[in-house]
Amino acid sequence: MIQLPISFDIQGHRGCRGLLPENTIAAFTKALLMGVTTLEFDLVISKDNKVVVSHDTFFHHEITMMAEGEDVTEANEQQFNLYEMNYADIKEIDVGMKVHPRFKAQMKVPAIKPLFKELIETAERLSSKIQYNGEIKSTPEGDRINHPPIEVFCDLVVNEIKQANITDRFIIQSFDTRALEYIHRKYPEIKLSYLVENKASLKKNLEALSFTPAVYSPDYTLLSKKDVDTLHKLGMRVIPWTINTREEIIKTIEMGVDGIITDYPNLFFER
Repeated sequence: MIQLPISFDIQGHRGCRGLLPENTIAAFTKALLMGVTTLEFDLVISKDNKVVVSHDTFFHHEITMMAEGEDVTEANEQQFNLYEMNYADIKEIDVGMKVHPRFKAQMKVPAIKPLFKELIETAERLSSKIQYNGEIKSTPEGDRINHPPIEVFCDLVVNEIKQANITDRFIIQSFDTRALEYIHRKYPEIKLSYLVENKASLKKNLEALSFTPAVYSPDYTLLSKKDVDTLHKLGMRVIPWTINTREEIIKTIEMGVDGIITDYPNLFFER
């Protein structure tokens, strides 16, 4: 097993994408039983304003098998826009049985994109201490096309969190600073994580927000020990993504990060 600092946060990326189909109840259940401290996942909105667990705002060709046999390809996948579909139709489409070209070791199971509410209910039955890290998948270009206006999107997500009474165990993350700013203003009790994947300086990225988020979450290849030290001095936790080898996990832990997001949480528990 990898030696961890006290209170280190092991986040299962999309459940445990390396082992089971991403963002599915099977993947979240596996990650929980394995011992992750946080479930990491993505949230989108359906036509009928349901909060759905999905990384993409459409049915991605790498994971989708249509019930009627229609082939989803990279060329046509954007046509299967979740924001133009009611959840009753979304749940009819399998996202667990197609062999993933980049995660061929995934166990194949029949699976659908679950409701956010279903994820919470499943997780809470298994653990009353599990933490959540949910990403709002929004962009300025996607407003009213791939998702509702950012205020509506955020309100729908926060309403589910509050109804489930898990505010104190929930972090909302996003690349979209509009979402983070809106939630910071309207729901200051919600902890926020700033996702970063650009090569701008740490200073410039932090200047994009009017406040200091609880967590700074960059692509791990963009992170340095100096960045970690600076962020800690500013009062932020540092949780990089997505680290998928034992060697890189150990290297990143040695930088002093507070947690790691990984497709393979099993790497933390295997001897």
